[in-house]
Amino acid sequence: MRLTTFLLLVFISFYTSAQEKFNLNFESNLKKNVLPDDWFKWGYYELSKDSIETFSGNFSAKIDASSGGTFGAIAYRIPSKYKGKKITLEGYMKIENVEGGNAGLLMRLDGNGSTLEFDNMQAQGINGTADWKKYAITLNYDNKTEDIFVAGMLTGGGKAWFDNFKITVDGKNIQTLKEVERVKTKGELDKEFNDGSKVVFTSVSQKLIKDIELLGKLWGFLKYHHPAIATGEYNWDYELFRILPSYIKTNTIEERNKLLLNWIQSYGEPELCKRCKPINPNAYLKPIFDWFKQYGLSEAISQKLTYIHQNRFQGEHYYIGSGNVGNPKFKNERAYENMPYPDAGFRLLTLFRFWNMIEYYFPYKHLTDTPWSSILGKYTEAFIKAENELQFELATLKLIAEVKDTHANLWGGNNAIQEWKGEYFPPFHVRFRENDAVITDYYNPEFKEISKVGVGDVITAINGTSVEQIIEERKPFYPASNQPTRLRDLGENLLRSQDSIITISYKNNGQTNEHKLKLYKRNQINSYRWYKRNPDGKSYKWLNKDIGYITLENIKEKDIKPIKEEFLHAKGIVIDIRNYPSFFVPFALGQFFIDKFTPFARFTVANQNTPGEFILDDGVKIPPRGKQFKGKLVVLVNELSQSQAEYTAMAFRAGPNCTIVGSTTAGADGNISRISLPGGMSSMISGIGVHYPDGSETQRIGIVPDVEIQPSIQSIKEGKDEVLEKAIEIINSN
Repeated sequence: MRLTTFLLLVFISFYTSAQEKFNLNFESNLKKNVLPDDWFKWGYYELSKDSIETFSGNFSAKIDASSGGTFGAIAYRIPSKYKGKKITLEGYMKIENVEGGNAGLLMRLDGNGSTLEFDNMQAQGINGTADWKKYAITLNYDNKTEDIFVAGMLTGGGKAWFDNFKITVDGKNIQTLKEVERVKTKGELDKEFNDGSKVVFTSVSQKLIKDIELLGKLWGFLKYHHPAIATGEYNWDYELFRILPSYIKTNTIEERNKLLLNWIQSYGEPELCKRCKPINPNAYLKPIFDWFKQYGLSEAISQKLTYIHQNRFQGEHYYIGSGNVGNPKFKNERAYENMPYPDAGFRLLTLFRFWNMIEYYFPYKHLTDTPWSSILGKYTEAFIKAENELQFELATLKLIAEVKDTHANLWGGNNAIQEWKGEYFPPFHVRFRENDAVITDYYNPEFKEISKVGVGDVITAINGTSVEQIIEERKPFYPASNQPTRLRDLGENLLRSQDSIITISYKNNGQTNEHKLKLYKRNQINSYRWYKRNPDGKSYKWLNKDIGYITLENIKEKDIKPIKEEFLHAKGIVIDIRNYPSFFVPFALGQFFIDKFTPFARFTVANQNTPGEFILDDGVKIPPRGKQFKGKLVVLVNELSQSQAEYTAMAFRAGPNCTIVGSTTAGADGNISRISLPGGMSSMISGIGVHYPDGSETQRIGIVPDVEIQPSIQSIKEGKDEVLEKAIEIINSN
């Protein structure tokens, strides 16, 4: 090849690369910033471009957790101007000593100020040390998307590198796709209250609380039922702010009712709906509208609401859709991230939005301790009077905790709560055993000598306050389906503090001692949340010549076939699900333990055309395939077994020779639905109801073991696994 031709090809190659619309390969660094051009920082960790560790080209992106904090991400925003149904992010990642969290690609699709779709590979639990490897995530994509965010992210400790990102829409590279301008709805063009609701409460009376409770129910009813609102032609958040100033000034019921009737009529009368069906008398859950005739509402308003329900919106709703398995998909819910402490109107909007989502789309609403119908009024005053960001976040967290769903928590936008809990952590892991807070493991063994306490010691008091009192005080701020799961999450933060040194009282061999314990920032310890992961370990082994052992913590699809071949003639198999499965195995592995079509679960799913109605379906069956295992199967569970782990245990339990051993699980089953709330907060709920074939529920109850074993404090000291020992005993028994 002639030199001039070679140089020309190099120039063309460089020019083509340089002309790419988006710097997804991290190569553009013309701005000489710390990060590659147009990339920005999310979170706390130190971010940089790296010219040493690269997959290809001259630069990669690096995240280093040693700077402190809880997570870090290097992110890129692309305006969404494309047509398609599926969007995929591909990229290469390298990790080093990732502990107490995970690394992965992240993609988030936003529209009208809310998150429409999201995946950060958290469920895959990628950690440890690994060389460059290609990963990919795919989301549903439509013309509601306004912004595409892609990122490399890291939680916990360690380092991660990212390189060569690529985005495709329906298989076509976004770098070369033709842009299509998205047409906004009338409601999306409404910007009147972008800078504040202008709602002010001068006082709070019992009359006002009742009136606000009514308005919240009415606002949510219209949101999900009235055709004029379901199309997105109104910004329903801002419509609330328009009526509130006049509404809170009404003095009599008659004056209030007149205002409400005019408000309802202003959105027009729905046309007669020929597709609308009456509420199914056989529905598992039915909407409750007895409030139509309460609160002193006039007959005219009651008739109007009944008519709207009978002629409610049908079809693709602006605010609510259906996920892949029928779980609700909350759409176009703006998070108002720029208002970490929003004004009174936006705070009230938070309460209204969440309450109505649960009222119409939570399959376990009937299982709350307090009737859900009374929760809105119970929290009205707290949201109105929240004086700062922390009080607002705590009120929201307590509201979420009322749902009694371990999936439901304040998962994002809770910066004030994180500061309140403190940035210092103990160097050891704490779990509750025999109702005591027990040290079960050291994150960093090198800190054991100066920390004085050892594995098996019981923490009895912190800074002079008993652990029992601390649990009682913190209980409202730890949402959970049941008490074992609440204690699981409390244990993680029990000794967390704003101070680097705390005084602890602890028991060792029956003797009570006191010690000033040094705490550490998260990046100084190799912490983990629920259990120490071993992602590089083998997912199966022989415990002895007769009994096989499988852990779902790191099981892979490629493991299924050799597991079946190796353990086919074993006397017994132990499957350990005291973890979160890294691969979905209910069918792939469940087939190994049955010899006929076997039902194992049924679901309650929301009827999108009748908000509040849930139908219990016929369920799913595991089909037999290949050779069946004829020996004994023992499945291990505990409070760490949550969601997919619980669903998997149900599949194994359906087999004829299965025994569940351990303790009650987390009691939170069903595919999740994400929720965006004002102040940039985010939550989730279990979006579908999961039941046994006979219709009995699992939510809050969990998977109840056939043989209950609670590990003793003595076994923790001795390093024994009593649950596993019991499983072996069962297999060996006649």
